[in-house]
Amino acid sequence: MRRGAAAAVRWSALLLAAALFLLPFYLLVRNGLATREEITSPHWTFWPAHPRWENITELLSASDVPFARSLLNSLVIAVLQTAGSLVLCAAAGYGLARIPYRHSGKVLGAVVATLLVPTSVTFVPSFVLVSSLGWLSDLRGLVVPGLFSALNTVLFRQFFLDFPADLEDAGRIDGLGRWGVFRRIVLPNSTGFLAAIGAITFIGSWNSFLWPLVIAQDSSSWTVQVALSALLTAQNPQLNLLFAAAALSILPIVLLFAGLQRFLVRGVTETGVNG
Repeated sequence: MRRGAAAAVRWSALLLAAALFLLPFYLLVRNGLATREEITSPHWTFWPAHPRWENITELLSASDVPFARSLLNSLVIAVLQTAGSLVLCAAAGYGLARIPYRHSGKVLGAVVATLLVPTSVTFVPSFVLVSSLGWLSDLRGLVVPGLFSALNTVLFRQFFLDFPADLEDAGRIDGLGRWGVFRRIVLPNSTGFLAAIGAITFIGSWNSFLWPLVIAQDSSSWTVQVALSALLTAQNPQLNLLFAAAALSILPIVLLFAGLQRFLVRGVTETGVNG
């Protein structure tokens, strides 16, 4: 009896937590398929009487806010930043962890010190630099400044410090150099950690707002977050299109989390190798 009651309490708590977690997603989808009158009506209905799937096509074909182009821009930027960050930060972290160097401690200290500098301090100098290079409203201005991450570098270093050295020694016996060991042995045995850092980096890039808002001065270079802001601050906002846009904007993140959730939860603490 006690076990049954405890199980019932646990399941009830889980169902309640799941309902609270899914409530915002339900509201986004429900309102995204409703009319403006149904959204603002004092009489609540669980689901629109006639779901307006044309809200999505109307949103994607709008000319004043190019939402379809913004989705594509965000996807390209997030993929490029994630791939570039993984390559640069993994290589930097491996070098700090495995390559003996006289001043490696000082280099690590300098990398860690950058984490103490607020983003607001470097924002204006970064903008001036990007502007002087002619990268405003350009893919380079949106991607390049976010390629290197000091936090990812430190995380990779800590991960590679615990990587089994025997595997690397076996590669050197087979004639591999440092780059060959890194590319053919270390990285293939670090897929879990790479997936975790990649997912976190992708989400951060996708949700970035302030930097794209300043750099993407032309609507053709807007990201999805900037496009959402434009829909929200419009003189006459169309609520149904705004909810549909919000639902579409979180769809890639939901799919990414669903596919990589076990790496997100355990990837930072596990090494990805057995031995």
